Amino acid sequence: MNRIKSNKIILEEGLFDGYVYFDNGKITDVTANEFPVSEEYDMTDYYVSAGFIDIHTHGGAGNRFEGSVDEIVDGCNFHLMHGTTTICPTISAASFESMADSVSNIERAMSDPRVKGTIIGAHMEGPYLSERQAGAQCPEYITSPIEKDYLPFIEKNSSAIARWTYAPENDIGDEFAKVLKKYGIVASAGHTDAIYSDMLHAFENGCQLVTHLYSCTSTITRDHGFRRLGVIETAYLLDDMYVEIICDGKHLPPELIKLIYKIKGADKIALITDSLALAGTDQIHGFMQATEFIIEDGVCKLMDRSAFAGSIATADTLVRVAVKEADIPLLDAVRMITATPAKIMRLSKKGKIARDMDADFAVFDENISIQAVFARGKLIK
Repeated sequence: MNRIKSNKIILEEGLFDGYVYFDNGKITDVTANEFPVSEEYDMTDYYVSAGFIDIHTHGGAGNRFEGSVDEIVDGCNFHLMHGTTTICPTISAASFESMADSVSNIERAMSDPRVKGTIIGAHMEGPYLSERQAGAQCPEYITSPIEKDYLPFIEKNSSAIARWTYAPENDIGDEFAKVLKKYGIVASAGHTDAIYSDMLHAFENGCQLVTHLYSCTSTITRDHGFRRLGVIETAYLLDDMYVEIICDGKHLPPELIKLIYKIKGADKIALITDSLALAGTDQIHGFMQATEFIIEDGVCKLMDRSAFAGSIATADTLVRVAVKEADIPLLDAVRMITATPAKIMRLSKKGKIARDMDADFAVFDENISIQAVFARGKLIK
């Protein structure tokens, strides 16, 4: 039995002064009482939260999550050092053969003992996207859902696929959404030009998440003078729709983060990095599949500077921006990178500090600088 001691333990109900006891990778108690332990970690005056959960990231420290098993392992362990104990490696639009290879490598990494945190499965960001909202995705591979392609792919790989981003307006009869629901894969609307009716049908068929709100998501348009709601407005209108935001201080200005928080609240927002492989490196140039990009002004941009291509953020950066720049209360900012993504991804044993939960912890100071990380009950940093 081990324990963490702190006067700033972040629980659902607020800050707690006491101990978190854990054994065999599980939390056994959260109490002010003292019991015999093998080892105590004194984190007094540091915040102790549940481990961060990043459900959308393309890589880090020079490692692509579409790459080899070694790259996936190293990329996940890089993010772990910034508090991310649970991760969902993202695969961009590519040929089905290439995407299948990436999923296979992620599946192998999920059980690789070198991975110190938890990989919950792949996030498929494509190829069923909108060409008009492609962003940094390679247009060459974008297509509408074709059952003869996706059904055998899902049947073979469902255990290694955690979520799938797609454009609902191209999903005729919501057949793709229904298949995702059947196989327990979290459906998310992203890189999409959907209007309200498209989103409502998708929502009714299991799509309850919007991929990086405001980034490649439609807004109000006109059809012969009549206004139609887009993805953004629909996300606000549907109370039970979750949204994820790239809270790096670049993709969304602080005042827009404040607006999203004011409307949706911490229980419906997940903070994501959407980080590319260049995160944590000194490189200023790279590729995502066939798309070339540069690092400039602290963010990834397409070569023509027409749009952002992704971030170089880590999870601690997201919390710092939310608190320091968007004035969101710390406990709510933490909730948006712990409890809320855990709910979205149906992770019943992660996302909060409580008895019987996984012993994943991020320890940080007032500036949200990571001081220690525990994964599966083991001190990593």
